[in-house]
Amino acid sequence: MLKLSIAALCALLGYGAAQAAESYPVKPINFIVAVEAGADGDVLIRPLMQRVSQIIGQPIVIINKPGGGSSIGYREIYAAKPDGYTMGWGSATIITNKLQGVSPLDYHDFTQLGGYAVFFPIMIAATKSKQTFNTVQEAIAYAKANPGKVTLSTAGVGQSWWVAAMSFLTGTGLDMTSIPQPGAGAMTVAQVAGGHAELGVAALGSAKAMVEGGQVKFLASLGDNRAPAPYDKLPTVKELGYDVSWESSNFVMGPPKLPKEIVAVWVAAIEKAAKEPEFIKFVNDRNARWEYTAPDRIVPSFDKRRDTVREIMRKAGLLKEAN
Repeated sequence: MLKLSIAALCALLGYGAAQAAESYPVKPINFIVAVEAGADGDVLIRPLMQRVSQIIGQPIVIINKPGGGSSIGYREIYAAKPDGYTMGWGSATIITNKLQGVSPLDYHDFTQLGGYAVFFPIMIAATKSKQTFNTVQEAIAYAKANPGKVTLSTAGVGQSWWVAAMSFLTGTGLDMTSIPQPGAGAMTVAQVAGGHAELGVAALGSAKAMVEGGQVKFLASLGDNRAPAPYDKLPTVKELGYDVSWESSNFVMGPPKLPKEIVAVWVAAIEKAAKEPEFIKFVNDRNARWEYTAPDRIVPSFDKRRDTVREIMRKAGLLKEAN
């Protein structure tokens, strides 16, 4: 009789677990964003999570955990219980963190759930400097003929858009005098707008006002694809035949070992939410490029980017890959 009772109890518990998995989620979900409120990544993830919340039928609470190049937030996502009630945001900093020794974690250590947008760097040119350029082809040709004479303003050493600038120099084989600036973009744009550097690498969002005002010229994208309209007539450096590409993809991830039933709920919801026309327009209006990336494509894509960054950081003496 006791054996029958235990068997019945086990069957009941098994049924209850299966039923719980089928009904996930049954309570609000915490969503960790590893940048400050109002940052580019934060601005894009909030409307996406609003849509995901409507699809899965539970509130999603955004919790900002900035600091340490996003490594603080990433660590919290990684350490969360894999029950689907703590999820989070990621970007290309998850590559650079490990290579610089900031964190032992990278994108391999999480459950990937899908990408939805890309921030991409652009090449801008001064309009007030002694030497000006109307196209990126002109800039490349002049720099080849005059090694070391062209100045290139970049983000701070080791930052994402600095990696983009180094990718440009490495991929084109050019010798320019780089001028790293504090921060990620605004100072770079100001340096170029003031004619203190002939060229600069910054995000479209940082440069857009100066581009529209005519203080700087948008020459080319350093990403995989062209910028959205009205800048889609300008080429990428890659399409000109140079091995140059760097982007900061934004994606959703969870802690390791998430059950497949929970993964399925999130993957379907993210894809549906990300493909809504209103969200696509929102991304493009925020100076990013909309791009849905299936979970199985994230790791291979980042592996390729990691190889590029590792070599750049090795040459710069910055490689301190954490274990």
